[in-house]
Amino acid sequence: MAILTIIRRLWKELLTAVTGVLILLGLFVWDIALTLVNHLIPKRPVGHVVKEGRPGFGGKWPEYSPPREGDSRCSCPALNALANHGILPRDGRNIKFTELGRVVREVYNFAPSFCYIGPKQAANFLSRDYRKDSFDLSDLDVHNCIEHDASVTRADSFHQKDQGKIPQELVEEVLTSGTGPEGKLTEADMSRLMGKRRVEAKRANPEYSLSFFLKLFGSWNCSTLLRIFGGDIDDLRVILGEERLPEGWEPRFRRRWGLTILEFNFTVLPVEFSVKEEVDGSISAAGRERYLTYPTDKKNA
Repeated sequence: MAILTIIRRLWKELLTAVTGVLILLGLFVWDIALTLVNHLIPKRPVGHVVKEGRPGFGGKWPEYSPPREGDSRCSCPALNALANHGILPRDGRNIKFTELGRVVREVYNFAPSFCYIGPKQAANFLSRDYRKDSFDLSDLDVHNCIEHDASVTRADSFHQKDQGKIPQELVEEVLTSGTGPEGKLTEADMSRLMGKRRVEAKRANPEYSLSFFLKLFGSWNCSTLLRIFGGDIDDLRVILGEERLPEGWEPRFRRRWGLTILEFNFTVLPVEFSVKEEVDGSISAAGRERYLTYPTDKKNA
């Protein structure tokens, strides 16, 4: 009986692993194909990035309403904006993972491959079924799911448990950091901001943690400000500061199948690997003072 149980367990684990690899392989092939097609066909015309009949077509967004007491919000301004406009449920609750992917694709013009893997990973992290289950926006703020330390638009959860709150001082720092034309944000600006935040967060947060995957996730978020929002300060002031989609706004990425994982990483990787604080010792040294103790007699010497 014990041997039979072992065999069944090994078979189950092997089947799960093989299935996961095949799904991932299929996703990458799909994403590469979408990237190639994107570069072979014309872009969507300006004013028609959001499809006709969908919320936001022609830059006309549903009525904005800030969250009320009891509504669920998370650390992601882009998702909160969808709820504030009623494109996702206004209370931010009981959202299907599959619905999230569809809405993000329609509103922000991410590729279907991208809009599958994001919600699927969130469902896996929350131990829920991607196709059957739902979630509240605040569920995503389980530490190190989409919420992570050293975000450029959110205080660490160690200091602010309610990640739906907008830290205007951090937002203002982002908005005043652009060095591009007309003050627009650039890749170098985002790398510089992230390096500064990582040092500050590690110094101030005794429970600071940031895995390599979450560093990349932070760079994905910053790169979204560049590729989807164009680094435009006027638009970002509204998106980040109010979590509202400006009237007349549409995604700056206009390729017909949306921003693919492959193409996105041509921005994400340079942004992440240009964070100089990761190699100059600044991050490693940050926070060490918490662990340095001196005998009283040496202090007074």
